[in-house]
Amino acid sequence: MSPLAIIFTIIGIPSLVLLIYILIRGSTGLRRYILTRIGLTLPMVFILGSLVFFIMHILPGDPVSSALGPKGTPEMVERIRENLGLNKPLIAQYGDFLKNMITLDFGNSLVGGHRPIIDEMSERFPATLELVIPASILALFIGVIGGTYAAARRKTARDYSLRLYSVIIYSLPIFWFGLMLQLLFGVVLKWLPISGRIDPVIGTSLEHVTNLYFIDALISGNWSALASVIIHLVLPTFTLGLILSGVFVRMTRINVIETLQADYIAAARARGIREHIVVYRHALKNAMIPVITLIGLQVAILLAGAVLTETIFSWPGMGSYLVLRISSRDYTAVQSVITMFALLVAVISLAVDIIYSLLDPRVRY
Repeated sequence: MSPLAIIFTIIGIPSLVLLIYILIRGSTGLRRYILTRIGLTLPMVFILGSLVFFIMHILPGDPVSSALGPKGTPEMVERIRENLGLNKPLIAQYGDFLKNMITLDFGNSLVGGHRPIIDEMSERFPATLELVIPASILALFIGVIGGTYAAARRKTARDYSLRLYSVIIYSLPIFWFGLMLQLLFGVVLKWLPISGRIDPVIGTSLEHVTNLYFIDALISGNWSALASVIIHLVLPTFTLGLILSGVFVRMTRINVIETLQADYIAAARARGIREHIVVYRHALKNAMIPVITLIGLQVAILLAGAVLTETIFSWPGMGSYLVLRISSRDYTAVQSVITMFALLVAVISLAVDIIYSLLDPRVRY
């Protein structure tokens, strides 16, 4: 079983069990809402995949000729086009693409030994997942804690400082910010590595099961590899996480301020409940509902930021793979990666909507 299949199995089976449980035990309104959202997600993925296919075919240039270079004869070009099915009518290619998208069989890449694209993505996707998860946790932690702290001290110097931080950090170009962190902590201070996922020497001793190096190091008990993985994660995680934290600071602050003006908050204060309990235990819980929705909206930005972050730090994930395939004009791999990203965004948005409906019973169609 490939690492991608292992990851999807670990994530997918519990999610499917939870979804079935909700559909069986949930209220009629909740079941109707979830089924409606699933029904809306499927055509959205279909439309996104179709747009990717036609845009990639409209772009000028022949990927086969580009892959072969000047040494490719017309006979070689035609033979490869026939093997890849590129000589078929566009509508036939579109039908093959839809079938492959449903079965997650994207065919072979045009360059790099013509390996199956799903195998290449199986090697790259865990690296992206290993970067995106800690970056998301960091962004949420800073955003929620910072936004709540700013709301509790509204119109003070601390509030203005955090608001200024949120605007500046979110406005920074992610490639520039990553380069500055590399220059400071990698070149000047020499504290942290500036590229790669693990030290090459230590990496040879790591047993790859899921291709999530952090998990693999824990499973095998390879503590030197685990330390190397964590050290290599620091700079790319902070680059991506700090940039995204800005929007969560502002969103959390706005919602906490609005919640603090509610009647039940005034009643809690009148009963003499301590202010930090009122803010962090009562107000923050209700203010988090819109923030959860924002998480789904930020997934696309997170993946776009991962493309730049992986390129800067030579991180062997889906983002750097996409850039590599674009530069080699391998549009079969490009449309496969973009389709996978679109599917991932759609599924996470669906999951966020379901969680939102569970937290807030008022959300129903």
